[in-house]
Amino acid sequence: MNALITITGLGALAMLAEIFNFKKILPGLMLAGIVLALGVTVADWNTFLRYYNDMMYMDNYAIVFSALLIAITLLWLFISGNYFRSEPTRAEHYAIIMFALAGGIIMVSYADLSMLFLGLEILSISFYVLAGSNKTDLRSNEAGFKYFIMGAFATGFLLFGIALLYGAAGTFNLQKLAEYVMANTGAMPVFFYAGLLLVLVGLAFKVSAVPFHSWAPDVYEGSPTLITALMATLVKTAAFAAFYRLFSTCFIPISDFWINIIWVMAALSMLTGNIMAVSQTSFKRLLAYSSIAHAGYMMLAVIAVNELSAPSLFLYLAAYSVASISAFAILYQVSLQTGDQSIDGMKGFAKDHPVQAFVLVVTMLSMAGIPPMAGFFAKYYLFYAALQAGYTGLVLVAVLSSLIGVYYYLRIIFTIYQKTEDAPRMVEFSFGQTLLLAVTAVLTLLFGVKPDLLTSLLS
Repeated sequence: MNALITITGLGALAMLAEIFNFKKILPGLMLAGIVLALGVTVADWNTFLRYYNDMMYMDNYAIVFSALLIAITLLWLFISGNYFRSEPTRAEHYAIIMFALAGGIIMVSYADLSMLFLGLEILSISFYVLAGSNKTDLRSNEAGFKYFIMGAFATGFLLFGIALLYGAAGTFNLQKLAEYVMANTGAMPVFFYAGLLLVLVGLAFKVSAVPFHSWAPDVYEGSPTLITALMATLVKTAAFAAFYRLFSTCFIPISDFWINIIWVMAALSMLTGNIMAVSQTSFKRLLAYSSIAHAGYMMLAVIAVNELSAPSLFLYLAAYSVASISAFAILYQVSLQTGDQSIDGMKGFAKDHPVQAFVLVVTMLSMAGIPPMAGFFAKYYLFYAALQAGYTGLVLVAVLSSLIGVYYYLRIIFTIYQKTEDAPRMVEFSFGQTLLLAVTAVLTLLFGVKPDLLTSLLS
């Protein structure tokens, strides 16, 4: 809870930067505040405190996912330093990002459906604005508008679903809702099941799972590249943590009703995301379809719901987030200085930028699930959790789709090492950017060699 107060305070502080003219020191204040928020989050370990009349619960699950959200934002702020240096709306960007992070923390620590809705809206509205923040770019305007319209519909489904659940159970509290489901299994009104389906639709939209994925490629491609990086990591992490908490806490006794629906959604997400990514020529759009496929993999944790699910989901989100940030950071620098976001535009990249190329190789291998990268062990843990729960068929679909994914990830690696007859298009990386990219590569390797550093936190 101290972290939420700190992050919200940082957002309010950023809003005052223009008025009191301290924009120049704002980046340092934001970084210091984020580090402080991470520290107070870790200090809450094993406290298991409840706040606001049991509307928020800071158990270890909430703490590790809050720490992951804060760490993602910290890493992103370091990598995106030059983006804010050239932006006249620096203070506004910082404020919105801090409030988005606050919404994410609420989403991973809610113990009440009203807080889930509040956190989701804070996060979503912030990203509607960020997606369209490049006002001079028509694609950014389109991305913001499309994300807002489709997101508003999804939020409507979620809110209507919550209302139906409340109408049946008479409570928003997760624990009381779980007790109601346990006591009335087989005797609940039809509109309770309708509410569950509507909530599932709203959450599936936020994680970009098929068939609620159509917004992702266009919004990812049109949004400013670094905003897309934050969207792909912060939003997905918060949404999946909320998704898993709700279904693992409340709906296990009636899993026969919803498990097959999520099974189909997971299978379609894995296959659709990977198959569509194969034909993409835009690096950014490829990463968008890749994120849909990764959403399918992570839904295995929601389906399995055993002692391995939460640790494997946490490891997967950490591995995916680190890899995504480094990939988008490299793409941002390349597109910023060459104006090219295509995969072919990366030809010859390794010749002039061997360190950054190595980081991109590590990133792509991790996303593909190649050992000893973190992505391999993240998939292994998820697949094993699903096998333990008896979902062998879905694991086979996951393995097949992963083999499809290996093709286009290796395609990017081959492209950056291809020789080109065109004049080299030099891309400048500062020492700080190169160092931070190296840190992401080290983290990817470290989490691969020692996955228990993360999984043991929720075991």
